[in-house]
Amino acid sequence: MQHTFGSHNYYVYIITNKIKTVLYIGFTTDLKERLYYHANPEPHSKAFTAKYKYCYLIYFEHYQDVQIAIDRETQLKKWNRAKKENLINGFNPQWRFLNNEV
Repeated sequence: MQHTFGSHNYYVYIITNKIKTVLYIGFTTDLKERLYYHANPEPHSKAFTAKYKYCYLIYFEHYQDVQIAIDRETQLKKWNRAKKENLINGFNPQWRFLNNEV
């Protein structure tokens, strides 16, 4: 039996805090919604991104295959800071906050 799959959206993204000192890499199926929850955490949230006020999107990649997206997230999380900065610089040299562009 052959399966027909619809179009899916998966995102690997990097967010930072306002002064761009720390990077957080994540994966989601709805980038806009995920950014909203990073910016508006539940009261008393113990989430890493809530504690350090990570909500500024500076980098993202779009995929239609979930496994490729998960593998990419895993890969990026293993990179050192310099390698992540080079990736961001190639995509967003001024490190502008891209939240309103998704």
